[in-house]
Amino acid sequence: MVFDKQQSMKQIFTIISIGCCVATTAQTNPVDSNSTVASSGKVTVIKDSRLDELAKKEAAFNEAMNMSAKSGKGYRLMVLSTNDRPMAMKVRAQLLQNYPDQKIYMMYQPPNIKLKFGDYVEKAEAESMRNDILKSKIVTGNIYVVADKIEIKPDKNKEAGPEK
Repeated sequence: MVFDKQQSMKQIFTIISIGCCVATTAQTNPVDSNSTVASSGKVTVIKDSRLDELAKKEAAFNEAMNMSAKSGKGYRLMVLSTNDRPMAMKVRAQLLQNYPDQKIYMMYQPPNIKLKFGDYVEKAEAESMRNDILKSKIVTGNIYVVADKIEIKPDKNKEAGPEK
C-alpha cells in the first residue's frame, strides 16, 4: 500500500476545513431560546423569577440559624443531688415558679437525680443567682457553681449592629 502525498494532504485539508465550518456555525447560531445572544454590544439575560424567591428563602433560613441558640462554655448551678424523686420534683417546681425565665436541667445518674439550674456566661452572674436562691430558702443544702456546656442565646440588639 503506497500512500500518495498529495492525496493525504487533501484529506487533512478537508478535515480541517470541515472543523472550521462547524466551529464557526456553533459560535453564531444559538442552540436554544434560553441562550444569551450578543447583538450590537448588548447582552440580554433571561432569569427565572423563582431564583429570587429561592434567594429570599435562603436568606431567611440563614438569619434564623444565626438567631438560634448556640452552645458554649459557661456555668450552671448544681442545685440538688438526691435519690428522693418527690423532693427533686418539689424543688424543680419551686424554682420554675420563682424563676420562670431560667432553664432547669434534670438528670438521672444512678442512684441520684441531679438538678442543674440556669445558663450563665459569667461566673459572677451564677454567683449572684446562687445567693438569690439561698436567700429564698428553696434549697436547704449547698449550691455549687459548676462549669458546663451551656446554651448561649444571641442578643438581638447586638446582631442588628450600630444604627446609621
